[in-house]
Amino acid sequence: MRKNIVAGNWKMNKNLQEGIALAKELNEALKGKTVKCDVVIGTPYIHLAGVADSIDTSRVGVAAQNCADKELGAYTGEVSAAMIASTGAKYVILGHSERRAYYHETAETLKEKVTLALANGLTPIFCIGEVLEERESEKHFEVVKSQIAASLFDLASEDFGKIVLAYEPVWAIGTGKTATAAQAQEMHAFIRSTLAEKYGQVVADNTSILYGGSANASNAKELFSNPDVDGGLIGGASLAVDKFMPIIEAF
Repeated sequence: MRKNIVAGNWKMNKNLQEGIALAKELNEALKGKTVKCDVVIGTPYIHLAGVADSIDTSRVGVAAQNCADKELGAYTGEVSAAMIASTGAKYVILGHSERRAYYHETAETLKEKVTLALANGLTPIFCIGEVLEERESEKHFEVVKSQIAASLFDLASEDFGKIVLAYEPVWAIGTGKTATAAQAQEMHAFIRSTLAEKYGQVVADNTSILYGGSANASNAKELFSNPDVDGGLIGGASLAVDKFMPIIEAF
């Protein structure tokens, strides 16, 4: 049975002390509560070990926001999947549209990152999504299918079963625009059917597909009520517990 997941992506926000304080506050807010989803926070690299040591990681999972496409060696400034795993983090966000756009990450690069993440016991939260021009020219299904196939379809079904997908329409990230609940459901259902064609219905039915793109407390319940929307990858609203908790509680 697939999991409901609400994951926060802090992006390049919060210094180390602020990040640890925020993680502790969220951990306390969840204490004693029965929530119907897994909760994950994606922190900057330098926060990972401190955050993982400061909270109950069975209550709040910790994610890196990226990893290197190399195992180890002379790659100044890079952080490997093995390093991330050694901090106590269990997840890594890969293929975010900002990484694709600003740092020119290719399908081949992402394929390497996914392979290394899985080899080190990390769960990739793999991001896919179209830009506004692609949506308006009705190429959004084609684009999303291509992004999945190019980076993930070389995986055996057993490994693909360890992936979480996050559909993020790029035109709705940080813009205040949000895909309607119907648009989100339409794309998530299409993604699931694409997975079923490749890996069979059982794998497709067991894959968690999150929605990202200006999801917040006011629209989370409607988005999450869709049968193929299994949670959210939340940006700005994850930076404050009083904004993040209502999204978690939307389940």
